[in-house]
Amino acid sequence: MTAVIEARGLTRSYKGKPALNGADFRVDQGRIVGLIGPNGAGKTTALKAILGLSPFEGELRVLGMDPRTQRDELMKDVCFIADVAVLPRWIRVQEAISFVEGVHPRFNRKKCEAFLAHTKLTPAMKVKEMSKGMVVQLHLALVMAIDAKLLVLDEPTLGLDILYRKQFYQNLLSDYFDDNKTILITTHQVEEVEHILTDLLFIRDGKISLSTTMDEMAERFTEVMVSADRAEAARSLKPLDERQIFGKSVFLFDGIRRGELAALGETRTPSVADLFVATMKGTYA
Repeated sequence: MTAVIEARGLTRSYKGKPALNGADFRVDQGRIVGLIGPNGAGKTTALKAILGLSPFEGELRVLGMDPRTQRDELMKDVCFIADVAVLPRWIRVQEAISFVEGVHPRFNRKKCEAFLAHTKLTPAMKVKEMSKGMVVQLHLALVMAIDAKLLVLDEPTLGLDILYRKQFYQNLLSDYFDDNKTILITTHQVEEVEHILTDLLFIRDGKISLSTTMDEMAERFTEVMVSADRAEAARSLKPLDERQIFGKSVFLFDGIRRGELAALGETRTPSVADLFVATMKGTYA
């Protein structure tokens, strides 16, 4: 596979405290990757480095380029959404379209207008007259009309209700993503992006603590719900985590065959949220 992002020993400190502490990771072309971590783990710092917005130490190549020295060239093939509310409140729909058309060489005005034709937005409508959901529609139309190779999303649906969050990701898949594009997402709403992810990166204390595909995750990690009389047998296999539900214990195992664990109780693949919580315990201590 072709690497879109390659990082080796990525390091960045603020006032002597490391935000990134020798992070190593790779993102391949045609993948949808979730960069998941608790507050202060280094997610936003990593994104800023990728986008050429922050200095760093170590090695980082994005689309084969160095973000520190080749940012102007890099941004011809990269789109970034930090928050759907960043559009100026005074700007009209037609003005936003014209602005993006003027600054981005890969913007397709007809494609943007075709997407907006399925919304209630009109060319003369100002951002300040829109609901936050309508701002999402405008922002998404502007982004999806850019033929970018890499789309970076940093909490893109923060503050939106569930209907608009669902619509955002559905449109992203149906109208934007293909095998030639790559999407990197950071979000705290893990459950809402889990179904679209192909890969996972967990970041903790400035380092990547887990790098896996979703298929590999399903094969590697298993949860088992165990009754009290089988709990000690489960603990002897050294689970990653144990929690209690309805009087039973749920154990999370790494790398143990599901057939072996089935003898202890009901098995299932953990959700990304459950795996995240289990592996990040102690982060806020």
